[in-house]
Amino acid sequence: MPINIPKQLPARQILEEENIFIMDDERAVHQDIRPLNIIILNLMPEKEKTETQLLRLLGNTPLQVNITLLRTSSYEPKNVSRSHLEEFYTEFKNIKHLRFDGMIITGAPIEHFPFEEVGYWMELKEIMNWTKENVTSVMHICWGAQAGLYHHYGIEKVHLPEKCSGVFHHTVLAAPGVKLIRGFDDIFIAPHSRYTDISLTQLLENNELLLLAQSPEAGPFLMMSKDGKHIFATGHLEYDTSTLADEYERDLKKGINILVPEHYFPGNDPKQRPVNQWRSHAHLLFSNWLNYYVYQETPYEWK
Repeated sequence: MPINIPKQLPARQILEEENIFIMDDERAVHQDIRPLNIIILNLMPEKEKTETQLLRLLGNTPLQVNITLLRTSSYEPKNVSRSHLEEFYTEFKNIKHLRFDGMIITGAPIEHFPFEEVGYWMELKEIMNWTKENVTSVMHICWGAQAGLYHHYGIEKVHLPEKCSGVFHHTVLAAPGVKLIRGFDDIFIAPHSRYTDISLTQLLENNELLLLAQSPEAGPFLMMSKDGKHIFATGHLEYDTSTLADEYERDLKKGINILVPEHYFPGNDPKQRPVNQWRSHAHLLFSNWLNYYVYQETPYEWK
């Protein structure tokens, strides 16, 4: 089934070339089904790239999905045009009276800052509180996962001596009946790109959370609340093949003393083209989330 996005959204052409089934508003209104309404709070600096990455995964399931793109009003993004934001994004004040079946809160390259020093932290807290009654299930990614774990469960983030950047092996932990990891291989690969981790001790001590997958090198990766309300992924299964390479080149140009992303370039040589080994699990994670924690749990009509 299709994903419903605006006709002029730049991601549309890329997704059409990849044979992702997409639909515009004019056609969607004639579909006699109840589509899922998903809202994406996009905190990433290169918003158009993140839009494409997430829409690719949301559009490759048997479910029809309507997408709303959300931005913060308390912070002005620097890496996206004002016209793009005005045409395709809305602000929280415009949608807080609505209810959504699912929500994605992305990462943001601001791990160095304490949460309370982030310019839009108060607004993000308001949005996260709003999700408790107005969203069936929320997927938090990277910094968004750290922010959600801290806000909802008081789990602190931990600064790392070096940036955790690369693709790492993760082990699926025993979790009988947990559908989020249904179909996962016992060991799978996922990209990470961050300067902080979460407190494993605090995580394991919390009786409301399940640790579903972790890496000996990258730490806890996939967690969820026992009620399925919150999904947390500390890495970036949504990343394109070249995303870590692009970030590495960006950091070098900024003069940052950065290590080569681990287990990413063939032969650890940045001149070599990386190989994507995580794509199938990216689709599986988003498909499982949409099916079991959004579609199966959301009411046909919100009361």
